[in-house]
Amino acid sequence: MRAGRTFAYGATAGLIGDLLFGDPRRGHPVAAFGRAAGAVEHVLWRDHRGWGALHTALCAGGVTAAAALAARAADRSPAASVALTAAATWTVLGGTSLGREARAIGAALTAGEVTAARARLPHLCGRDPQSLDADGIARAVVESVAENTSDAVVGALVWGAVGGVPGLIAFRAVNTLDAMVGHKSPRHRRFGWASARLDDVMGWPGARLTGALAVLAGGAPAAAARAWRADAGRHPSPNAGVAESAFAGALGVRLGGTLSYGGRVEHRPVLNGAGRAVAVEDVERAVRLSRRVGWLTLAVCAAGRGLLTARRLRRTGTGTGRGRG
Repeated sequence: MRAGRTFAYGATAGLIGDLLFGDPRRGHPVAAFGRAAGAVEHVLWRDHRGWGALHTALCAGGVTAAAALAARAADRSPAASVALTAAATWTVLGGTSLGREARAIGAALTAGEVTAARARLPHLCGRDPQSLDADGIARAVVESVAENTSDAVVGALVWGAVGGVPGLIAFRAVNTLDAMVGHKSPRHRRFGWASARLDDVMGWPGARLTGALAVLAGGAPAAAARAWRADAGRHPSPNAGVAESAFAGALGVRLGGTLSYGGRVEHRPVLNGAGRAVAVEDVERAVRLSRRVGWLTLAVCAAGRGLLTARRLRRTGTGTGRGRG
C-alpha cells in the first residue's frame, strides 16, 4: 500500500474517531506529553533562550523520534500503518472538543447564563472572563474557534500529509509546547522563545490553508478574501491573524479589539471592520464553518500526500512499492 493511501485511510479514520469520541476525559497522550514537558522544564529552566531551545529540542525532538521509530516498525504491515496513522490522527486532532466547548458556552449565553459561560470560557481560551459581557464572550469564542481550527485540525493534517505519523506528532508537540511556555510571561519571555518561534514556522502553512478554505466554504468568498488581505497582517500573530480575519469575513462579523490576558490588557486591530458585532448565534455558525474547513482539509491533504508519493516513486523508479504513511 502506498504512503498516500496509508495516510488517506488512516487520517480519515482518525478524523471520524475524533468526530465520534472527541478527546478522552482521562489519559490523553497529549496531556501526558505536557506533564513530561513540564517535568523537563522544571529541571532545565533558566531565564535564557538557549536553555529554552534545549527544552524544545528534547521534548519535541524526543517524541518525534519515537513516532518515527513506531512508523518504521508499522511499515512492515499496511494494516498496522493505517492503524497507527489513525491513532496518531485521533490523538492530535481537537476539532470535536473545540466545537463541543464552543457550543456549551453558546448554549449558556442563549439561556442568559452569563456567569456559567464565564466559568466555562477558560476551557477554550486564556481570556480573562470576568471582564467580558455576553457579547464579549461570544466574540472570544468565535476568535478561538477560528484560531484553533488552524491549530487543532488543519495544521496537524498538513504536517501529517508532509511527514506521516512523525509529522502529526511533531506538530502537536510543538503546538503544545507553545501553549505551555510560548506566551510572554516574565518566566517564559526568554525560555519560551524557541517554542514560540518554531510554532510560528510550523503553523504557517496550516494557517494559510485555513484561510483559503474559510474563503471557499464560508458562503461569502469575496468578503472573506477581502478581510484576509486587508487585516491579517495587522494581527500580532502571523498565523492567527489569517484564520481569524478569514473567518470574520466569511461570517460577516467584526473580530479583534480590546481583550485581557492574565491581567494584561491588549488593544488589537479590528478584523473585518465592515462586519457587524458578534452575536451569540454566530458561535454555532463558526463551529459549522470550522467543521467544513476540517473535512475539506482532509481531502486536500490526502490528495497532496498522494501526489507527493507518486512524484517520489516516479523519481526513484520504484513503481508501486510500499511506502510509510
